[in-house]
Amino acid sequence: MAVLVTGCAGYIGSVLSRLLLERGFEVLCVDGLYFGDVGIRELRGERGFTLIVEDVRRLDPLKVEWGRVEAVVDLAAISQPDPLGRVGEDLFEDVNYRGAVRTAELAKKHGVSHYLFASTCSVYGYSEAVVDESSPPNPLESYAKMKARVEARLFEMRDARFQPTVFRIATVYGYSPKMRFDLVVNAMTLSLYKTGRIRVGRPGTQMRPVVHVRDVAQAFLLALEKPEKSRGEIFNVGSNDQNFKIADLAHAVGKAVGKPYEVEMYGEPDARSYVVNFSKIERVLGFTAKYDVATGAREVYKALEEGLVRDEPWTFVIDWWAQLRARGVA
Repeated sequence: MAVLVTGCAGYIGSVLSRLLLERGFEVLCVDGLYFGDVGIRELRGERGFTLIVEDVRRLDPLKVEWGRVEAVVDLAAISQPDPLGRVGEDLFEDVNYRGAVRTAELAKKHGVSHYLFASTCSVYGYSEAVVDESSPPNPLESYAKMKARVEARLFEMRDARFQPTVFRIATVYGYSPKMRFDLVVNAMTLSLYKTGRIRVGRPGTQMRPVVHVRDVAQAFLLALEKPEKSRGEIFNVGSNDQNFKIADLAHAVGKAVGKPYEVEMYGEPDARSYVVNFSKIERVLGFTAKYDVATGAREVYKALEEGLVRDEPWTFVIDWWAQLRARGVA
């Protein structure tokens, strides 16, 4: 099976691309490489891997051998909230909404029946009750609002053949060939490594589900391997035992790494808080998270110690998109 993966050089995409190749899939990798090719550099030239350097907003359909494509995994996005408005809602709409809808329309036009869209648990925004896939979205910022809009548009596009799958993914953590340090577990681990302090966004009582990047890749693989169970469905991607208060998450990271640490509060209060039920993906697809926060924190800390990763400018999504926009690239 050939799978077209947009955003394939990114944090999740670079892990997923490797997993798909290991499992015998062909990967048609579509990425504008705004963040460089470090995530997929070693895959270039590997059998079964084809790189198409294109921005999904302007993807030339003639550059894709659609006759080979049996499924699309759409990961391309500005993949982080922007509470200070540094990027601008217009760019979020252009990339996260128009880009995703265009990819879906191209897939549908060319007869691709299995389309998997990477959404986010942030569409739940704030809820005092435990939320599941039947809960109404309540997005609070541009990132989540655009994801929710794409979800709605995808289900408007449904017909007998085109049945999109939506993954609402918990906040991701863990080591990736294309690293990010703006995700809460990774950011806490970096702060501990550099300063001996773990920074906690105020108020610290807000709830957030988290999931390892390799578990996310595994969830996509399961959906690809079980299209009869996944097509047309919404799945929360994570595990019920990884819903954390942010302050508790800091102590989980500190305990896992085993270094002395202090907790430092910072920032304006985060309005987002939600506890997510992940039972459906376990029940329907047989998904079980294999990794926990302790594993993720230790592997990221070790990668920092060994010099495998550094907090390069492009490891912070909003900072980098803001620079790209200032240079007229985005």
